[in-house]
Amino acid sequence: MKNLQVNPIGKIMNGEGGTYIEVLPQYIPALQALEGFSHLQMIWWFSDFDTPEVRQVIEAPQPYKNAPEVMGIFATRSPVRPNPLALSTVEVIHIDYEKGLIELTYTDANDQTPVLDLKPYTPSIDRVENPRVPAWCSHWPKNVETSGDFPWEEEFNF
Repeated sequence: MKNLQVNPIGKIMNGEGGTYIEVLPQYIPALQALEGFSHLQMIWWFSDFDTPEVRQVIEAPQPYKNAPEVMGIFATRSPVRPNPLALSTVEVIHIDYEKGLIELTYTDANDQTPVLDLKPYTPSIDRVENPRVPAWCSHWPKNVETSGDFPWEEEFNF
């Protein structure tokens, strides 16, 4: 296999003024026709966890309470992974098409994090009506709307 190359299309801006995706000027035309979509799927780079050592980690010792004692990294949402890619569904507040700024309600990506791609969230393709999860995490919230009130700090071992 050959190595792949990806280039950021923008970056995250988190601050007192809000949370934004700042799209690079050459990609601003790619925002056309996003109006009307309430959510986007944002593919981003876990840039804070991109080292040769971290990319070698393929198992995690029980990252979640009630989880198996050892989990393969693909069974976790950890930023530590062979390719530090992340996928977040983000809610759009406003898009400034001239400046290339997408205002978000929230993202778990840190300030200055590279954004690699954006896709519109469409329930017909992206929503799973009745997903199955392992018993150890079956008590977690069933959607993002109720996730904010969940005591996540009680779920993690880190």
